[in-house]
Amino acid sequence: MLKRLIVIVLLAPALALAQTQAAEPAGKLTAETIIKRTLEGRLGGVKIDGVAKTPYLGLYEVRMGSEILYTDEKINHIFSGNIIDAKNMQNITEKRLRDLSAIKWENLPLDAAVKTVRGNGKRTLAVFSDPNCPYCKRFEKDLAKVDDVTIYTFLYPILSQDSHDKSRAVWCSADRSKAWSDLMLNGAVLTATRCDTPIEKTLELGRRYRVTGTPTLVFANGERVPGAIPAEQVEKLLTQNGK
Repeated sequence: MLKRLIVIVLLAPALALAQTQAAEPAGKLTAETIIKRTLEGRLGGVKIDGVAKTPYLGLYEVRMGSEILYTDEKINHIFSGNIIDAKNMQNITEKRLRDLSAIKWENLPLDAAVKTVRGNGKRTLAVFSDPNCPYCKRFEKDLAKVDDVTIYTFLYPILSQDSHDKSRAVWCSADRSKAWSDLMLNGAVLTATRCDTPIEKTLELGRRYRVTGTPTLVFANGERVPGAIPAEQVEKLLTQNGK
């Protein structure tokens, strides 16, 4: 519903501000706090992750998960859409969303991922992947065309128990990289084995970073790209987003 929202005129904003300010001593509340509390009430309890002043038209950025809305200081209107810098035609909202969704490379537990080295392995890429995800299988075929890269595959079985079982079988294999490749590219049936795995910790990691779909790619500079993309785009992003 919020995605279809263009402009909402809030009812009685002055009353909402007065009620919010009355709950705290005078002068204690920032505009950001007032906006956050007021909007959470007006939007039916929607959790707002943060509010920040922008340098554009006196607007405030309102962050809600993977969405950004804008409002004025008095909360008379809410704006949904993209802010475009007219000088260089850069989509400021889109860039901001990319920055907010970034995952710092140093925060990734690489020892909990299946490591695959191709060529000189100098470039790096992390992928959250579910073994039963058809888009992941398509992406693996494109990724097989990319050379001189080290790929860290985080087994992220979010589709079914069977996904979890296959992920465990991959991790418990003698050659995890080969087992993953055989499964995703050739449909190999892996022998069920048991061992200690980091799968639950990976699921927790994904939830913390709001990884809601597979494949999800993370490049060395932290940029996150959701979805299966062709090899040409992977090559381009590896070049652009290397450390």
